[in-house]
Amino acid sequence: MNDHKEVQFAQLLDMNSTTAVFEEVKYNFIHYYPIREFLEVRAAFKCFNDLYDGNYPGYGKCKTKYHDKIHTTDALLSISRLIDGYNLENRTKLQLSRVKTALIASIFHDTGYIQKISDKTGTGAKYTLSHVERSIEFLGKYYKIVKFSRQDYLSAKNMISCTGLMTNLATILFKDKSERLLGYMLGTSDLLGQMASRTYLERLTHLYKEFKEGHVKGYSSEFDLLKKTLKFYDTIKIRLEKDFENVDRYAQTHFKYRYGIDKNLYHIAILRQLHHLKNIIKSGEGSYRAFLKRQSGIS
Repeated sequence: MNDHKEVQFAQLLDMNSTTAVFEEVKYNFIHYYPIREFLEVRAAFKCFNDLYDGNYPGYGKCKTKYHDKIHTTDALLSISRLIDGYNLENRTKLQLSRVKTALIASIFHDTGYIQKISDKTGTGAKYTLSHVERSIEFLGKYYKIVKFSRQDYLSAKNMISCTGLMTNLATILFKDKSERLLGYMLGTSDLLGQMASRTYLERLTHLYKEFKEGHVKGYSSEFDLLKKTLKFYDTIKIRLEKDFENVDRYAQTHFKYRYGIDKNLYHIAILRQLHHLKNIIKSGEGSYRAFLKRQSGIS
């Protein structure tokens, strides 16, 4: 990652529109797979919208401001781009059923933050340390409702497990290489999507509140979280390049062939964020918020 050129995702797509993002995911899908096969993904996305809006039986609406709808659609779009990039590079395309499983897993990967209707205290942030397991639990319920196979569920479970930063990937019992590849793509997309977001730094103020409610140790204030995000990136860089085997490289192939931009726009956006973050930290704890001006609903 060594390019700071000003290329904005907003020039390609309105990232604040979950509908527009989802249509782009469909566009990436139908390059290689029949459009009728996208119906299962669309049904899962409707369930996701109902769940986060508080219209799903037994659950309240999403109350977490960092792990919200936008966070999920950022990750969903990212994995669809990685899949597209892989298919562009390889004569043998990723298996249709696995791709659908990966997209659905991405849609539900953070549902563990949603509270049941009977849960009236706090927000779903209190489940931060257990949200991956809770997301898998919700996925299991959904798969039973739509009568998907147990093998599809196990594949999706393995893929969602890759989004846990503390997960030892060697303990995940992937069925085969393609399932592992898509799991690595989801884990990668979960990181790329949030860190490349235009309002990532502003949204970190929400993340601090979630960490505090979820009893995540190691951060004493918003400013402390901002400072430690620089070191966090060093950890993430290892996660992306070593643990996830650098599958983020497929993003550049996607941008090259679909937009004529031979660059990994995720890398560029993340570096831009880090550059801005360094300047914010230099401003000091007393004035850092003055530099967080992009709309994110911070309070």
